[in-house]
Amino acid sequence: MKTPILNNKQIEQKINRLAHQVLENNHEESEIIIAGIASRGFVLAKRIATILQDISNIKVHVEEIKVNKETPIKSKVNFPFADKELEGKVVFVVDDVVNSGRTLIYAVRHFLTVPVKKLRTLVLVDRGHNKFPIRADYVGISLATTLQEHVSVEFSKGKDAVYLQ
Repeated sequence: MKTPILNNKQIEQKINRLAHQVLENNHEESEIIIAGIASRGFVLAKRIATILQDISNIKVHVEEIKVNKETPIKSKVNFPFADKELEGKVVFVVDDVVNSGRTLIYAVRHFLTVPVKKLRTLVLVDRGHNKFPIRADYVGISLATTLQEHVSVEFSKGKDAVYLQ
């Protein structure tokens, strides 16, 4: 059984607030790179980028980062930007839900070998069950769930929703 946690309007409000928080803390930047974890993290990243472009003069680059969620330690992270393009830039790694933190930490690991100016994480939903030493810097909503429960995010034009199962 699906229990609705956030409806379309609430998700829009959360995304809008997150974008404004990003701007508030990075207003002096001329450029920001947003790496959205495939696939729903990338959808969220594009929405954050659209709002940032509407409310600021910051040049926003948004790209998809691909992490093998089943075997992240054995697989190379796929991100289209060359390391030189990341140097001295503010980078945001974005995902829809942080469960154990495994996907997020392996995505972030990709950027640790490059001298970026600032590296931040942003998630729509934080479940707080981190098994890895990582936390989200920007969070839409924090949920107290059991390990047996599942949080799903559905992005569909005008019908976005977050469910607890």
